[in-house]
Amino acid sequence: MVQSTCSVCSRAFEVRFRYQVREEAGQFVHFCSQMCHQRGLRSEGPQCSVCAKSFELEFPFQAEVGDGEPRYFCTTQCKTAAKAGVFGLNKAGGRASDGPRRIAVFNHKGGTGKTTTAVNLAAGLAERGNRVLLVDADGQGNVGASLGIRGERTLYHVLVAGAPADEASVPVRNNLDVLTSNELLAAAELYLAERQNRHRIMRERLSDRVTGYDVVVLDCAPALSLMNQNALVYADSVVVPVSCDYLSLVGVRQVLRTLKNVRQLLKHEVKLLGVLPTFFDVRNKISREAIEALTDHFGERCLPPIRVNTKLREAPSAKQTIFEYAPDSHGALDYLALVERIVALRGDAGALDRAPAMAG
Repeated sequence: MVQSTCSVCSRAFEVRFRYQVREEAGQFVHFCSQMCHQRGLRSEGPQCSVCAKSFELEFPFQAEVGDGEPRYFCTTQCKTAAKAGVFGLNKAGGRASDGPRRIAVFNHKGGTGKTTTAVNLAAGLAERGNRVLLVDADGQGNVGASLGIRGERTLYHVLVAGAPADEASVPVRNNLDVLTSNELLAAAELYLAERQNRHRIMRERLSDRVTGYDVVVLDCAPALSLMNQNALVYADSVVVPVSCDYLSLVGVRQVLRTLKNVRQLLKHEVKLLGVLPTFFDVRNKISREAIEALTDHFGERCLPPIRVNTKLREAPSAKQTIFEYAPDSHGALDYLALVERIVALRGDAGALDRAPAMAG
């Protein structure tokens, strides 16, 4: 094997695949992983006039001349925003002046890959250059365990003691901070229950202290709790991981009813960003049927599936994200595709109104 150094992240690696070496202007460029390869491609092209992201020109709509000056658009979303006179979107697809995008990863049912999704979605968004805050809203503390960190101050201290969220968070990777949780979060639920505005404490505590971030990702507990209601009232959109089995499909209706209740009863316009099929195995009939059912019901809101992958189960024991532990694995490629889709999508409130159509 040939030992090389990645031209993007400077990591030493052995060249095993053709995509890992490319000749440019008489010199060889090396990529240790598919993620670095895509990042290298993105850095070559022009910069989007709306969100400032570098990208490779592929389609005619991506370039135009206005007032004698060229303008570039990485997506149709950015071109639409430019027509409406909106510039200054952040790299996560939101308007910078609106504050960070706030994405809750939520499902009542356990075992759907919720924490794995929250950790790797946050890490993938950070890899794109976004400043990301990952909030562990689950008292089990699995986010901290997955990344090998334990914060001195946690979400409990932010909610109950009023500790500033940006000071309580722990920097864990470039562009990625984590606000951890532990068993104390159960006591925070008791505190919330006694407050008059019990559903909005998280929103009040976080809103003014996370303005330096492009994205906030919340890992919610697998329960219908006051803490989760706080998370959903703070979030602007939700990703719902759904394992490819019958009971998980049945549970989707309950999740969507909860989101509708947040809109109707708690008067907060949380939107469905998408349902994420997890533990997908193309060899299994139930997996194929699950993808078909979710696609039929949600259309583009059915996100690219996450395949069954041993490396995803192993990464937390190494205290690493999937991009660090196995950058060329199916798990890394699947979560990379998810990140790209999340950046392109905005929330869909109308998808919640289709909840009764799901088979029970």
